[in-house]
Amino acid sequence: MLIPVVLVAGLHASARAAAVDLLLWRHPGAVAIHHDLRSIDAGRIQRVVRDVSGTLDRAEIRLAHDCLTRTVREDLLPELLRRSSTASLLIVDLWDSVEPRPVAEALAGPEASSRLRLACVHTALDAEHMPIDICRGDRLSETGQAAGGDQRFLAEVLARQVEYAASLSLHGGDAEDAELAAAVLGHLAPHTPILTGPEVADAALCVHELAERVDPATAQLPADAQTGEITTLVWHRLRPLHPSRLFEAMDELVTTTVRSRGRFWLANRHQRMLAWDAVAGAVSVEDAGPWLAALPEAAWDLVTPARRAAAALDWNPMVGDRVQHLVFTGPDLDRDRIVSLLDSCLIDQEDALPGAAEWARHDDPFAPMLDLKESA
Repeated sequence: MLIPVVLVAGLHASARAAAVDLLLWRHPGAVAIHHDLRSIDAGRIQRVVRDVSGTLDRAEIRLAHDCLTRTVREDLLPELLRRSSTASLLIVDLWDSVEPRPVAEALAGPEASSRLRLACVHTALDAEHMPIDICRGDRLSETGQAAGGDQRFLAEVLARQVEYAASLSLHGGDAEDAELAAAVLGHLAPHTPILTGPEVADAALCVHELAERVDPATAQLPADAQTGEITTLVWHRLRPLHPSRLFEAMDELVTTTVRSRGRFWLANRHQRMLAWDAVAGAVSVEDAGPWLAALPEAAWDLVTPARRAAAALDWNPMVGDRVQHLVFTGPDLDRDRIVSLLDSCLIDQEDALPGAAEWARHDDPFAPMLDLKESA
């Protein structure tokens, strides 16, 4: 019999503890494992194992590296497999800054999947602090939540923890805090249920489906919405963007919104889908692979059904699945200004056709970002 495993993620340790305690109380025989990673850069982590009665085991693990992925493979997975012979449920209480996706995908690998099944990926949040933290420009190293030399931003990690999870829960704060936090989550992750705590599924979760919910080509992006002062704006166009104009507009687009993401099309990179990911003033642009319209039809069988379905929804006889689909969320968003600014970045009749050789003579301000990542 496969033993169910629940991942509980979240930047807020008290909220995670509340969610884990609820699972331990609801499921007799459940065991929770937590790795304290604050000293991982010194080659040490502390593993704590507990059940509903309290701490069962506490050990310091010495490592020859500061790599989270190797820590999961070398200590977490063996500990889960060892405990699977006696536990009815295994709970992984993830360190503050750990995103659940790499851990979930490790559990789906051959080493673990013969004895363990991923039954839940849950993010627990502090209702009072979450709406503030998603707007903060602090790095994890400045808040004491970094593992090793982690230079990511706090809000960046929080957004990924929220958007990847299959379920969410809110803890702490008062009724007003809970109402605001739920409204923010309704914009960031409208398809994800907010529960009282993690629930153990009868069947294993598919990590490929979890990934497709957030990957740029297939992401379940929010729709236009307005909740009090919180606004989500969807910008959808079928003309390519001028690279220099968009680059010049990026600072305003990012600093006047809290969260934005999606896929977009540059005139000078006609064959490539680009991914936009910004939160709390920090922005990332990455190459997300070819548009399906840029591939021979025979290659379509090599992509997932979700990828084909997403392309079909955007399909246009002239440009295929090439599209501008960006979503912006924030308080008191100036819709007209954002739409006007983005529309001014589109190419016009005086510009060369997308993909034309003439674009090679233009400066490409995105090259340092994209080419560096492609060569990494």
